Amino acid sequence: MKIEIIRSLDDAHMATGLAVVIDVFRAFSTEAYILANGAEKILPVLDLDEAHGLKKEHPEYLLVGERKGVKPEGFDFGNGPSEVINVDFTGKTIIHTTSHGTRGLINAAKADTILVGSFVVADSIINYIQRNNIQKISLVSTSPDTESDNEDVLLAYYIRDVLSGTKVDEADIKNKLSTTRALQFLVTEAGVPQADFDLCLEFHRFNFVIKKVMRNNQMCLIREDNV
Repeated sequence: MKIEIIRSLDDAHMATGLAVVIDVFRAFSTEAYILANGAEKILPVLDLDEAHGLKKEHPEYLLVGERKGVKPEGFDFGNGPSEVINVDFTGKTIIHTTSHGTRGLINAAKADTILVGSFVVADSIINYIQRNNIQKISLVSTSPDTESDNEDVLLAYYIRDVLSGTKVDEADIKNKLSTTRALQFLVTEAGVPQADFDLCLEFHRFNFVIKKVMRNNQMCLIREDNV
């Protein structure tokens, strides 16, 4: 098995085989909670104009997202698990726009299969890889911090180490993340609730993967169970 860790969005085009595009704080964690609560699909889009355009065409769709950690004007929900954890999204289509995660999904276009990565679905990603005997894996961090072991890179290490049979200390990962610049920005600058940090780091939370597919020339994220 060959596992490559890609630390920069700009290098995501190098991803091949199975790509796991990672955005722990908070886009892809939030998406997992939304899909767990019954959403049919998520439409990741790059910019606010595109998001509002889709909403105008489909008023029944819900707008979810952030800019600099803050919910944009006119959106139904921001980009945090604590906002959506108790919301019934059954049958809903979600328009989701964030600062980094969507770019990663687009840039990794050369990969055969693309999964969305966060700690809450990490076990399912590992099970998916093992069940399908996948031998070429690219783990892509979308964090703007490319110089340290940020939250996305630590998840990449976690997936790599579990697949290789290396013992993983989950408490140590959480302790490391409690001092990262990402957490300091989220809680102190953007005013994100501490609950979001905790919900993003709930190991073993969900038993499904989130897969990128194309439907009617539109990029979609869907839930795939039985993993």
